[in-house]
Amino acid sequence: MEDIQLLETIEKYLSGELSDQERTEFDVIRQKSADIDQMVVEHKLFLDQMETYAKRKNVTHTSQQVFSNLLANGEWAPIEAVGVPIKVIQLWSKYKKVIAIAASFGGFFAIFTSIIVMYLSPSLNGSQLLQLSKAVEVIKKNQQVQGHLLNEVKTKVPENAKLISGGSGFLIDTKGYIITNAHVLKGNGAIVINSKGQELNATIIYSDLTNDLALLKIEDKDYKQPKTIPYAIRRKISDLGEEIFTLGFPRNDNDIVYGKGYLSAQTGYEGDSSSYQIQISANPGYSGAPIFNSNGELIGVISTRQKLAEGVAFAVKSTEIIDVVNALKGNEKTKDIIIKLPKFTSSASRNRKSQLDNLKNFMYSVRSFN
Repeated sequence: MEDIQLLETIEKYLSGELSDQERTEFDVIRQKSADIDQMVVEHKLFLDQMETYAKRKNVTHTSQQVFSNLLANGEWAPIEAVGVPIKVIQLWSKYKKVIAIAASFGGFFAIFTSIIVMYLSPSLNGSQLLQLSKAVEVIKKNQQVQGHLLNEVKTKVPENAKLISGGSGFLIDTKGYIITNAHVLKGNGAIVINSKGQELNATIIYSDLTNDLALLKIEDKDYKQPKTIPYAIRRKISDLGEEIFTLGFPRNDNDIVYGKGYLSAQTGYEGDSSSYQIQISANPGYSGAPIFNSNGELIGVISTRQKLAEGVAFAVKSTEIIDVVNALKGNEKTKDIIIKLPKFTSSASRNRKSQLDNLKNFMYSVRSFN
């Protein structure tokens, strides 16, 4: 498909101008080509941004009229303004004529998006992906904010230990086994914190750097073992366009956060078959957070996001969790560990609020230290 024709097709796809058959055929193309799928996602994002800009411009115009009337009536006097150069506005002023011409072709918006993003973004240092673990500076800030709590309640972080990194995790066995990302565990030790704020001691059992998954086990007398886990680990590939949601700990106050989106590609970055591309807002701290489908099945683990594309993230497929559990049997240190993965989803028939109320009890914030 020629570039111009492809861009025009994307424009029609997003505006709903394609027939049902054409839309189905184009969905197949998106599924087979991560590059084309990425173009669709970026183009949709840009159109949304342009719509937001138009609304803001309209508000600004209205505000200027109000202030002009107030000034004319002597009811308002302006103070001397300080000129502050804003890159986005400068770029818009410089290229607005070009954009007006490109609008007739629709798809050229995606090209202009890339120009703006590249101009405003910092150097990538050779990497297009950003890991979503929390940096030590963020964790220190969290400690300062909640310093009074740390003084009142004895923390389970060893006295002379230094927090290195953090993220999210979730139970895969009622005995206290937790899955997170390997890159979350930059230290030698770890604690986990449940959704109620209770700290629990944990041990790092296994780490798979290739698939970016790690296994922890809660080993704490205060841990209360649940009878069952309400979500199954999906063993099949999920469908393109499937609605997804997550629960994780990206905030500094350690409050659990809900996010939703959809599965935008069945492969990850550059066609990685062990991960999905997902459209979801993913901030640092979401590393290791589970991805659920609308039925409450666990289908993946959030790991990274793309730096130059807002809302484009990647999740390790749930089948890799099964591989990690199987790999324990072949390791001399872990061969005696028996993990029973949950096979049934008990929250499928519940509404979303009820699902979340149940699922959050199995989610954990993960902290790693040296």
